[in-house]
Amino acid sequence: MATNRKLGRTTDIRLAMLKTLTTDLIQHGKVETTLPRAKEVKAIADSLIALAIKEKDNYETIEVKVVKAKLDSKGNKETELVKSKNGKEYLKVVKEEKTEKRQKDMPTRLNARRKMMRKLNKVKDNEGNNIDLPSKLFNEIAPKYAGKNVGGYTRIIKAGPRKGDGAEVAILQLI
Repeated sequence: MATNRKLGRTTDIRLAMLKTLTTDLIQHGKVETTLPRAKEVKAIADSLIALAIKEKDNYETIEVKVVKAKLDSKGNKETELVKSKNGKEYLKVVKEEKTEKRQKDMPTRLNARRKMMRKLNKVKDNEGNNIDLPSKLFNEIAPKYAGKNVGGYTRIIKAGPRKGDGAEVAILQLI
């Protein structure tokens, strides 16, 4: 009978810990933790990567009209002086309309993206911009493992006992 390891934590704390470790593994490519935690995270990460491989090409490209503020050479918004109906003058931002090509997820890929977001935390980079980890899984990690057979996308390397408490430490990394 297959069962999850309790890892000496209550359910909500354990799930949060595994979610954080999985997020760090996907973001950085490797994580150092105890051996039982690494084994649990390995199963989660392998399932996410398998899902990304299955749905990586399941999208369509569509053209979307986008209205943006026109920028000058310095990157500032261009404005023009406009007169209102009652005769007052004010500055109005000049807008320009463009068409952009964007990817639209098909329903199964959208469902896969939502499953991934359930298992991963939201992450920001050093500048405070959001990092889209499901897109990283679809666009960077999935093509790397596309030719590989099912499973075995991560590796556990034992690093010996930890100095403080003697717990078995392992390095979990993407192959």
